[in-house]
Amino acid sequence: MEDVSTVSSAAPSPSPSAGAPTARRAAYDCDVLVVGGGIVGLSTAYALTRARPGTRVVVLEKEDGPARHQTGRNSGVIHSGVYYRPGSLKARFAVRGAAEMVKFCAEYGIAHRVTGKLIVATERAELPRLHALVQRGRENGIPVRELGPAQIAEYEPHVNGLAAIHVATTGVCDYGAVAAELVRLVEAAGAEMRHGAEVTAVDRRPGVGVAVRTAAGAVVRARAMVNCAGLHCDRVARLAGDAPPVRIVPFRGEYHELVPERGRLVRGLVYPVPDPAFPFLGVHLTRGIDGSVHIGPNAVPALAREGYRWRTARARDLAGTLGWPGFWHIARRHWRYGAGEMRRSLSKAAFTEAVRRLLPEVEAADLRPAPAGVRAQAVGRDGSLVDDFLITQAPHTVHVLNAPSPAATASLPIGREVARRALAALDAAR
Repeated sequence: MEDVSTVSSAAPSPSPSAGAPTARRAAYDCDVLVVGGGIVGLSTAYALTRARPGTRVVVLEKEDGPARHQTGRNSGVIHSGVYYRPGSLKARFAVRGAAEMVKFCAEYGIAHRVTGKLIVATERAELPRLHALVQRGRENGIPVRELGPAQIAEYEPHVNGLAAIHVATTGVCDYGAVAAELVRLVEAAGAEMRHGAEVTAVDRRPGVGVAVRTAAGAVVRARAMVNCAGLHCDRVARLAGDAPPVRIVPFRGEYHELVPERGRLVRGLVYPVPDPAFPFLGVHLTRGIDGSVHIGPNAVPALAREGYRWRTARARDLAGTLGWPGFWHIARRHWRYGAGEMRRSLSKAAFTEAVRRLLPEVEAADLRPAPAGVRAQAVGRDGSLVDDFLITQAPHTVHVLNAPSPAATASLPIGREVARRALAALDAAR
């Protein structure tokens, strides 16, 4: 990777007439530079252009289009916020974001449905956790209805369960279409999208600003930088000279889908009761906006940050994971859980067995592979899995260091919060 010092000659520098507003603006290519063209970066750019019209915004995305990673590879669920600790960013932003996402989709003609979902207990040991979710949902202001087996059958005739809760505010949408609409809106507001622009070096000078070099050799000078780089956010933070307290450890989420003739087995969205020790929700059933039924994901360590297949491995990414003490703490603490996930990844029979807990009629022949996703999970040095959105600040920079699910649902409120911090950084630098 190019050394950060190679940008120094291109960094913004104060001119003799820096006190004049026009001279100060002329020293920069933009006011705020957003790194990352996923839904969080795009929502941040959208919020910036709405909160302070005239703010010059540039978005750098290393791929040739937006939403190519976490945004475009999830199951499309608009989460209600029922799972998340009351008062946390996830809880507040998911509840608010779900309502705003539905409104956004309706306003701009984006396909969506508010279907509700079931969270189903299939074993007696899960009942206390299910009841805890009822309480948590109510604390978060979410309408939750408790169901017995007969009532489960009214919603999902083919689903097995001892008890369940129905969460009315959950839905589905096309997040790729949401991202495309955000691109249209930010460009209409005067922001600039640059695709194929991978950040390779950052030079930050306190009291001056930030200069970023891309792989193509272009340099962009900004008064402030927002890091929404998702799977690579910790690397961008280190390029800026910061020492993030976490490392991104990539987990691949593998999906199957029901063959079309068996799609009738699932009407809407069905989830298991999650294990509170993990930020993963377990293998669930999702009828998407296109009518197909996705089943998954499991969660296995990926051998590359963009490792969507087992055979995709990158030495640098793997070394980064193995060299982080937190990964080994996770491995020692949760090896049984990990072994089960690996077994379901390598054995279709084992995956089918897991699905049959919720959907007893399903057979291995009913399932076919679907595209996988990779979750950018922030892990602390002590092995803690960061369970809330993590946003940090440094001079001239704002870093979004943990924004996995439900970040797509919560993207509009996240974008406003990040934009607020970025504008405060601009004001402080004046």
